[in-house]
Amino acid sequence: MSGPHSQAAQFRARQPGIDALKGLACALIVWHHLAFYGPMSDVVYPHFPGLTDWLYHYGRMAVQVFLVVGGFLAAGSLAPAGIAVSGRAGRLILRRYQRLLLPYLVALGVGVLVAALVRPWFEHSSVSGTPTAWQLLAHALLLQDVLDQEALSAGVWYVAIDFQLFVMSVLLFSLARRMQKAFADRSGWPAAIGIALVAVLAVLSLFVFNLEEELSMTGLYFFGAYALGMLAFWISRTARPGPWLLGLGIMGSLALLFDFRERLAVALAVAFGLVWLAHRHGRSRPGRRLDPGWLLALQALGTMSYSIFLIHFPVCLLVNALVNHFWPTQLLANGLGLFAAFGLSLLAGRALYLGVESRRTTWLGGCKASGVLH
Repeated sequence: MSGPHSQAAQFRARQPGIDALKGLACALIVWHHLAFYGPMSDVVYPHFPGLTDWLYHYGRMAVQVFLVVGGFLAAGSLAPAGIAVSGRAGRLILRRYQRLLLPYLVALGVGVLVAALVRPWFEHSSVSGTPTAWQLLAHALLLQDVLDQEALSAGVWYVAIDFQLFVMSVLLFSLARRMQKAFADRSGWPAAIGIALVAVLAVLSLFVFNLEEELSMTGLYFFGAYALGMLAFWISRTARPGPWLLGLGIMGSLALLFDFRERLAVALAVAFGLVWLAHRHGRSRPGRRLDPGWLLALQALGTMSYSIFLIHFPVCLLVNALVNHFWPTQLLANGLGLFAAFGLSLLAGRALYLGVESRRTTWLGGCKASGVLH
């Protein structure tokens, strides 16, 4: 039987189903921002109100996919048996920060440059003001919302939340690891303690923290969805998942009955879907069949989702500015502009992924960490 270190190493292999799910969520996020920001959407809206409203109101639900998938991957990498695989919590946190920061700073720099380029001739609320040194420092430290600084790009709030959730998880699993010695003579207790700590904080988040809007700049607000992914991972590793799936369903259903939230319903559905994907992945036989082209495309998007997530807003801002300047009212030009912004966002994300993100192992001495977008 393999130990926790080998289990974590084995888990880090890419899972095509999860990559495809992330790719779909990534595409929805880009289209949500296209519907939410910029004058192109305003021109198109009277002709396609239903689709635009759907993207505006429901496209953002794709964030729940990243939250749940992030928890699933974090559990598999950090604590496949419920306790920390590594005893170096500080080192894990620093590596995660480095892992997120380099492509984040590059994309942020592009966003600042694009905003400076279009600001003189494109008046729109989506164009951020000239950043101050304090504002730039707050973004670099992933504390812009906590310090009440204007965001320089859409989606940067989520990178900060992802980092907070990762730090919280590392600390919880490290606490379980420290308690391992105290219960060394009781088989199964250390793992049970780690899982119980996650479950307790999940309940507090679902029933308390997630209902307080002022906490939305903290990981406490989102930990419930993140923990659903962790619990889904551990359930997928059990020989008899049925009773645990029932428990997960009861916890989620009670939270929905307590205060119905569409985003929580989506997160719960994703958690169940991940359990199914994990069992399907475990039963599949490599090389027996080829995935269809559309699925391979989604998997590719999922692999690059973090880079696309980071870079798409300045790309969409630039396309919005250009189309609004030359064709401010033409329906065809603005409709084509939306598709051009989407396609260029994917190309820019690929460039950021190949040029910066995928080379992190060289720059950071080979460190790796799983998280919400990977």
